[in-house]
Amino acid sequence: MKKIVSVIGGRTCTPEVEQVAKNLGRKLAKVADILVSGGLCGVMEAVCSGFQAEGGLTIGIIPSYNKTDANKFVDIAIPTGMGLARNVLVVKSADVVVALPGRAGTLSEIAYCIQFGIPVITLGSWDIPGVIKLNTVEEVVAKVKELLKACANDR
Repeated sequence: MKKIVSVIGGRTCTPEVEQVAKNLGRKLAKVADILVSGGLCGVMEAVCSGFQAEGGLTIGIIPSYNKTDANKFVDIAIPTGMGLARNVLVVKSADVVVALPGRAGTLSEIAYCIQFGIPVITLGSWDIPGVIKLNTVEEVVAKVKELLKACANDR
């Protein structure tokens, strides 16, 4: 089965967070087969850009019914028409989730991860019980690799 990582974060972000997201995407493409995101702009677009640049497959689970709402780095757009309720699909699609800075939508996705027992790593995002708090992209990628290997062994 393919190894899937979801990256969550704000639809708006600072230039610094955008660079972190692109770098994270590039490096995650070395350890995961597929990247899932909310498919829109901000963190979602930046991480898709990096992942796709390294040959990875990106999936955007978008809130509207219109595939063209997805950012240009989404290979497969899944239009849900569900609005923010699509956040459940973004996290349930993944073996591991990485949270970058975001607001209430990102917090809801973290809560779903905790509820469903999906490992969630935070890099500059919400620091709450139940998440793995790391400080660098390299630490995050190493932890994702470890968690994906554990998931594969559980199958």
